[in-house]
Amino acid sequence: MADLELDPLGTLTLTMGETIRIPETPSGLRIIVEFPSITWEAERVRAKLHGVAAADWLAIGPEGTATLDMRFTLATEEGVPLFVTAFGRTDSAEFPKGGPIRLALFVEAGDPRYAWLNRAVLVARGSLASGKVPLSVSALR
Repeated sequence: MADLELDPLGTLTLTMGETIRIPETPSGLRIIVEFPSITWEAERVRAKLHGVAAADWLAIGPEGTATLDMRFTLATEEGVPLFVTAFGRTDSAEFPKGGPIRLALFVEAGDPRYAWLNRAVLVARGSLASGKVPLSVSALR
């Protein structure tokens, strides 16, 4: 079995916005975190938030694990829309203090110039710093 290999794809930066807390749901504590700004800076992709529908619909279980469920749309420099979903985990007690989050990301693109993203599984790791979460993004090879 081969080791995992990664191709770096730059930095995806999420700016944290308003949060909505819904306690005691069937999934645990539900927190919706809006992202008023998102940028992706990479050699092959340069994009920013397109529209305003961008958030993480996370759930925190009784032991403190936060399960992340993010969805947003980016627009590349050429105006190509990219739909992004991201799923991951973090420790809800450690994240606000700079603890890591880890994500798997999937991108949907209709433009042939970005079709390679449709076949890619991206992974990312980052942490909260000054209201932003810069994520180091890589594609699994």
